[in-house]
Amino acid sequence: MTTLSNETSRVVRKRIWGAGEVKRHLAYLTMLLPGFIFLVVFAYTPLPAIIMAFKNYKLMMPPRDQWIQNPFVYSLLNSDWSGLKNFQFIFRSPDAAIFLRNTIGYNLLFMALGIVFAISVAVGINELRQRFMAKLYHTILFLPYFLSWIIITYVLYAFIAERGIVNKVMDALGLAHVSVYTMPRAWVFILPLANVWRYAGNNSIIYLATITGFDQELYEAAAIDGAGKWKQFRHITWPLLVPTIILLQILAVGRILNGDFDMFYSLPNGAGAVRNTTLTIDVYVYTALRTGQPLGLPSAAAFFQSCIGFLLVLTTNTVVRKVEPDMAMF
Repeated sequence: MTTLSNETSRVVRKRIWGAGEVKRHLAYLTMLLPGFIFLVVFAYTPLPAIIMAFKNYKLMMPPRDQWIQNPFVYSLLNSDWSGLKNFQFIFRSPDAAIFLRNTIGYNLLFMALGIVFAISVAVGINELRQRFMAKLYHTILFLPYFLSWIIITYVLYAFIAERGIVNKVMDALGLAHVSVYTMPRAWVFILPLANVWRYAGNNSIIYLATITGFDQELYEAAAIDGAGKWKQFRHITWPLLVPTIILLQILAVGRILNGDFDMFYSLPNGAGAVRNTTLTIDVYVYTALRTGQPLGLPSAAAFFQSCIGFLLVLTTNTVVRKVEPDMAMF
């Protein structure tokens, strides 16, 4: 019986690896392997450090006879528990209303502008009949994504500084100087413009790939019936793009409490006069960390952002599933 059982097991294993799904999709699984390793190393391996958000973390050197010789791990395990005290750091701050308003408000604005400009770029490039020009324009629009916000900050400073290009032009025209770094309202426009300029080309890639997969016979039939480009967009492109738009927005909602730290911290160039219109949660936490605050405070802030983002994704997906089940992410 044992021999028969072992033989049966070998036959089952051979069937699974020989003609099964794993072997047939081995090439695709191999392609996924680097991403899977990256996810495990940088997303799942640090998960135990979540307990830092609930501890009064203090760096301690382990004794020589201690089996854990890593100072970070030893301190993490031996620091005193503080419960939810670290989370009070966010809500009891006098700037809580300001950075919550800015973080949520800017992200909602970025989401709306991102849809408009990314789809516009995708549709415009798709309409170009010369493939070389289409690739050239898309490359030009995609290039800002590879620029560091530090570089963009210095370019912006060259334009809007007190002795920058804009004020030199104003001098030549006999007009008064414009001090942008002391004008809080100006940054309500500068930050969204910078975000759109940098990310529109990158965000259009998914929409462009989706559009190129549409059945071209639909457009040909619409053109025969006398539909122009605008009507084709309204009645064909837009309805077919809606599932992709909803999927991307469900994911974007999960990041609504995560500001683009590099942009919000770098672009204002440390101007205190515009702090109330540029301060976000990430900038506030980083500033607090620089002043010597315990590491448990930013850990609590990051954990809070992740939990809210997770709940928002679940809630948004549930609403979408009730309204249009086929468009839900899961």
